Amino acid sequence: MNTYFDNKVVWVTGASSGIGEALVNELAAKSSAKIILSSRNKDLLYAVAEKAGLNANRFAVLPLDLEDYKKMPDIAAEAIEQFGKIDILINNAGLSQRSLAMDTDIEVDKRLMDIDFIGTVALTKAILPYMIRNGGGHIAVVSSLMGVFGAPMRSSYAAAKHALHVFFDSLRAELYTKNIIVTIICPGFVQTNISINAVIGNGSLQGTMDDATEKGMPADIFAGKMLAAIGKKKNQASIGGQEVMGTYLKRFFPALLAKIVLKAKVV
Repeated sequence: MNTYFDNKVVWVTGASSGIGEALVNELAAKSSAKIILSSRNKDLLYAVAEKAGLNANRFAVLPLDLEDYKKMPDIAAEAIEQFGKIDILINNAGLSQRSLAMDTDIEVDKRLMDIDFIGTVALTKAILPYMIRNGGGHIAVVSSLMGVFGAPMRSSYAAAKHALHVFFDSLRAELYTKNIIVTIICPGFVQTNISINAVIGNGSLQGTMDDATEKGMPADIFAGKMLAAIGKKKNQASIGGQEVMGTYLKRFFPALLAKIVLKAKVV
């Protein structure tokens, strides 16, 4: 990791497990950044901070639930109070899905959009005035390869992630003169509990690990690559194994990608 994160305040959502926890570990070990950890579970956040070896003056815990998006302005104000500023917001929190579109209750579709898109947008909008007032900042958002191309059993998840792409591309253009950098990260398969915590058609949890996720990139390696992409101020970065080739197929050989997706075992 370069020195980009040194002496900065970094806010990581979804920090209680998976990619978020790995990001906290990397930042704690390889930078002097102060870190705000957010997710729904306050106790788990403190456990992550302790495991990462963060001193009390280097971290703050700030619980939030993206589904309760109307509270984001108040939570953003609380975040600013912790260290006086936010230099980098890493929008990592989210929810995945494993169900056929026709078998998915519309309220589940709405919940995925509320958490993965609306909640993320609401938090970003809430923190932007502080960043602009401070002279600039960096917004990173964890999308997915599913934000680039869809696949079976992921319809609403893919839709929400695709919405993030077009929103944050637009935001980047709007804030170019405000010294606000926007980076979209597109993970492939990463070894986390994302599939275990994914919702099925009736809104309950899947509760099982997908084979592809279990064989994916270790979260610590992914976090290192992700932070490197943010440090290089990239507009967008796809990180994963062979599945990343799907982004190129989508652009140059869409018909071939469609055939591959139709034949693929994705669950």
